[in-house]
Amino acid sequence: MSAKVPELRSVEFVPHNERHGHPAGQFPLWFSVNMMVLTTLTGGIGVLSGLNMFWSVVAIICGNLLGAFFVAGHSVQGPVLGIPQMIQSRAQFGVFGAAIPLLAVLIMYIGYFASNSVIAGDAIDAGTPIGKNWGIVISGLVILVITFYGHDLIHKIERWFAIILGAGFLAVTAVVIQHGLPSDSWNASNFNGAAFLLLIAATATWQLTFAPYVADYSRYLPSSTSGKQTFIFTYLGLVVSTTWLMTLGAMLTTIFPEYGAQPSQTIAGLFPSALAPAVYIFIVIGVIATNVFNLYGAFMSLTTIVDTFRRVKTTLSARAVLFLIVFAVATLVAVLASSDFMTFFENLLLVLGYMLFPWTTINLVDFFFVRKGLFAAESVVGLGASVPG
Repeated sequence: MSAKVPELRSVEFVPHNERHGHPAGQFPLWFSVNMMVLTTLTGGIGVLSGLNMFWSVVAIICGNLLGAFFVAGHSVQGPVLGIPQMIQSRAQFGVFGAAIPLLAVLIMYIGYFASNSVIAGDAIDAGTPIGKNWGIVISGLVILVITFYGHDLIHKIERWFAIILGAGFLAVTAVVIQHGLPSDSWNASNFNGAAFLLLIAATATWQLTFAPYVADYSRYLPSSTSGKQTFIFTYLGLVVSTTWLMTLGAMLTTIFPEYGAQPSQTIAGLFPSALAPAVYIFIVIGVIATNVFNLYGAFMSLTTIVDTFRRVKTTLSARAVLFLIVFAVATLVAVLASSDFMTFFENLLLVLGYMLFPWTTINLVDFFFVRKGLFAAESVVGLGASVPG
């Protein structure tokens, strides 16, 4: 498979002769996926709920270290099983029973795609005369093209995004630090228990939202790949990026209490007006880097749901139809949700937490402790998708 041609596999087993890559490639992938404005907004939830910077940072570190541990565990499953993450749920829930968490995860992808698209629309609206809704559509079309080409192009382009977005957010961080924080921001005695627990839950849930598709990006690795290396590179990519960006978001929310209402404009306002167009482009790139995961994950989930009832033959036309369906629905949700974004986003995180914690626990306990990684392909993939002979 090459980044120059569309991926032709979806929910089926990846044959060993098609396996390639190194676990180190998981680091830039999971680093870049978090280098976006939406990550900073999660870090600001604690400040809006009454936490100062000191306790916000403590909660951010605790939540991310905890949540990423489960996600990196799922990443280890990819090279072992060679199939997408959510189709692995058939081993625990059955072929038809797995359709229930799959439907919930599909809704999650659409919700996150919509949340990020609103930010892209705001940035395009602020920097051009195009308007928010058309900005949502245009950025979505770029994402659609990348995700249609699939796994290898996503890996390749995310390596470049990791460099570009890392450099950009480094500049934003330097400017925010120079701006300074209120004098009592680091007072350890100013503790709000309810807000502290809320932020830990929000950050851990943020990490767990990657669990339903993390193995989709490690399933092409050779089956002999070190599980320890896969775990470490995935874990570091997730923790480094989220801890950094969420801390930056807590700082921005402390300095600018209305940051959540206009994040793109606030960040652009930190720089000279001549740089505003470049800042808005940078913000849109961050959305693209993340939303390719959401659209690809939505496609994989929808394919698996359809495959539950009828075998899906992987063809370019079938991929195109399924991608267009999830793209159209997600874009429509983005347009409708754009008027009350923060309420939509906070409610999304709460709902996801109730679903993802029990799902990830059942899946990981079954894989590592019950079956100890020993799965019959037929029992995992089920009747709908192809398995190795």
